[in-house]
Amino acid sequence: MTPLALTDVLADIPDPRGRNGRRHPLPAILGLVAVGFLMGRKTLEGIAQLARDHGPALAHALGFTRTPPPKSTLSRTLRRLDPDAVEAALTRWVRSRLPADADVLSIDGKVARGSRDGEVPGHHLLAAYAPRVEAVVGQVRVAATTNEHKAALRLLGVLPVAGRVVVGDAMFTHPDVCRAVRDAGGDYVLIVKGNQSELRADLVAAFGFEDDCRAAAAAFSPGPGPRTGRPGGDHPG
Repeated sequence: MTPLALTDVLADIPDPRGRNGRRHPLPAILGLVAVGFLMGRKTLEGIAQLARDHGPALAHALGFTRTPPPKSTLSRTLRRLDPDAVEAALTRWVRSRLPADADVLSIDGKVARGSRDGEVPGHHLLAAYAPRVEAVVGQVRVAATTNEHKAALRLLGVLPVAGRVVVGDAMFTHPDVCRAVRDAGGDYVLIVKGNQSELRADLVAAFGFEDDCRAAAAAFSPGPGPRTGRPGGDHPG
């Protein structure tokens, strides 16, 4: 796949503003925000100040036809964007730059820093990270009514799993997750802890791991041949 330019995918994001309210091109606004983040600006005020500091040269390079917007305009515009559309655009950009030998995808869930507001819980996200390119290649929100295990099944359905190894912690060591990886043409290496005592005992016996309840064993996808006790059976192996 030919690598996509970030400006190209930003231009594909639908503009939620009415035609009469578009003083600035949306790709220019999004480009300014992206440049700000890449330069370490962590607030919209800092990003707006960046545009002022660098003047017309930066503004014209990003596609602005007038003085770049203040913080308030950035905030109003970003709040109206479709998060799924933004996520899809950035995912396409990253995946187009994923080399064929990027053979590991690491899945993990985190609550987004700063997303919690008083009694309102933070945004719980499950992401797939490609260490070879140091980038997230897919991400889904974990709803309050579900958990990371179930969210992983949705995430695996949209990831480029074929030919790659999916790694994760014990949260994902479930038969349906393992089957989803194998059905997509990938392999897995997952952690097995004491809460899955039967599976852990099988691994200790089969592979000679130290039988220490403080240690975690590894469950990994089987090679060619019989799959007794493997993802299609009672538990992953």
